[in-house]
Amino acid sequence: MNETLRMYKQRKWTESEAHSSWQIFKIMAEFVDGFEKLNKIGPCISIFGSARTKPGSPYYELATETAKRLAEEGFGIITGGGPGIMEAANKGAQLARGKSVGLNIELPFEQKSNPYIDSDKGMNFDYFFVRKVMFTKYAQAFVMFPGGFGTMDEMFEVATLIQTHKVDRSPMVLVGKKYWSGLMDWIGTSMLEEGNIKAEDLDLFVILDSAEEVASYMTSYYAKNPLKPNF
Repeated sequence: MNETLRMYKQRKWTESEAHSSWQIFKIMAEFVDGFEKLNKIGPCISIFGSARTKPGSPYYELATETAKRLAEEGFGIITGGGPGIMEAANKGAQLARGKSVGLNIELPFEQKSNPYIDSDKGMNFDYFFVRKVMFTKYAQAFVMFPGGFGTMDEMFEVATLIQTHKVDRSPMVLVGKKYWSGLMDWIGTSMLEEGNIKAEDLDLFVILDSAEEVASYMTSYYAKNPLKPNF
């Protein structure tokens, strides 16, 4: 019995090693495809937010208008390619005839590509970490609308990369004071008081409420700072 168990475990381990080897090539392929496609697009802004936000809701309409204004200022719009805020932002980009990029992720629920992605600027990913590299590497700014765990993950990933100087300083705009103020208050008290961040880390974020404020902030920032790749 012990010998049978040993042989079974050995076989499973060998199968796992083979799977891991092929997985490496799949991950590499996603990176290569992403780099080749996104490298040609030019200055972009990544917009994050909930996939569950419904068309017609205030934040959906605000995301559409914000993306439209940013596209009118010459920025391409990158989203996660799905419904909700992502769909709204891609819609806004197309309304302004701007570049509309969708980086979709294969999920068992709630995620499918929205119809407002340019036909030559949509991609599908199996791996969240590869997708997040694309969001970050090819964006010159980040706009966060209300969202759930995924939005928070993306927001803090970007903040960490900027805080640790792994990428250049870039604007991080949180849209919706009512939604974000509680989190920012907690960061500014609990995190700061425990010594887990520095006071200057709070300057990574700015909270705004309107599409015009976001567009004005971005254009003002890049009137003083050069547009260039993040890393």
